[in-house]
Amino acid sequence: MSKSNILIARAVFPEVIAKLAQHFDVDSNQTDQVWTPAQLIAKLQGKQGVFTTGSERIDGALLAACPALKVCANMAVGYNNFDLEAMTAAGVLATNAPDVLTETTADFGFALLMATARRMAEAEHFLRAGQWSKWSYDMFAGSDIHGSTLGILGMGRIGQGIARRGALGFGMKVIYHNRSRLDAATEAECQARYVSKEELLGSADHLVLVLPYSASSHHAIGAAELAQMKPSATLINIARGGIVDDAALALALRNKTIAAAGLDVFEGEPKVHPDLLGVPNVVLTPHIASATLPTRLAMANLAADNLIGFLTQGKPLTPLNPEVLPKP
Repeated sequence: MSKSNILIARAVFPEVIAKLAQHFDVDSNQTDQVWTPAQLIAKLQGKQGVFTTGSERIDGALLAACPALKVCANMAVGYNNFDLEAMTAAGVLATNAPDVLTETTADFGFALLMATARRMAEAEHFLRAGQWSKWSYDMFAGSDIHGSTLGILGMGRIGQGIARRGALGFGMKVIYHNRSRLDAATEAECQARYVSKEELLGSADHLVLVLPYSASSHHAIGAAELAQMKPSATLINIARGGIVDDAALALALRNKTIAAAGLDVFEGEPKVHPDLLGVPNVVLTPHIASATLPTRLAMANLAADNLIGFLTQGKPLTPLNPEVLPKP
């Protein structure tokens, strides 16, 4: 029986390539080129599967040009690079990598919250520039984390992880808003109270965004929402770029509408809105919330296992559109 052909669209752990090569004829990209849509289409000719990251857009035009394609396995929990409706219509399976990055990403979200609240990036830049000459009572005075109100917009696995860290580790009062309210047992475990979006914006001292990106969540935080927040509040985005209107946020930071922001994701990344680069009260990181070696390896292995499971047995582990799977 001939092996399926797959493409690994970005550089990945050599051991993951070796694992896939046991099952498939593998075309890999260890030079880590970021291909244009036309280049990706050319590379996918004759391929039944593709191992993707967030930089590869899978849409109707690509699917029409790649009729052999059967499965796209994303090395991420988010999948806004997939046009899921078009994939389903074309009978192409989509998979993602949930669960394996939950705790690592929640760790980073809380680290970014702390760095933002305590103005760590500003203080480091000040020190490195040789500007520290004396102590003063208000030098880089930030906001407290312990005992403050933690707001979470999007209360999935990662949001719940952040809630537990805040409530149990820092004695924070946790409020959240979500499309649907959590069950009572999960709320109790997270020590979290469900509120309206308006109350969340107006009450949170630290607001963390952990909702998935979709057309309905595009610019969920814009000028109007920022104006509802406390002037002393911080905003943390570890979800996806496009959930925040970055231009409106830069203006709000400059005008001190809110105190500070911490951003790991950006609209149009890897480009960053130039206005964000010009304000001091923002901590910026290059989409690294899941970036520990054990977690990134687990993400890559799950994407690989989805390809192996589907193309060899018709049984993926974490399908996003299971309706395309063959009926038993």
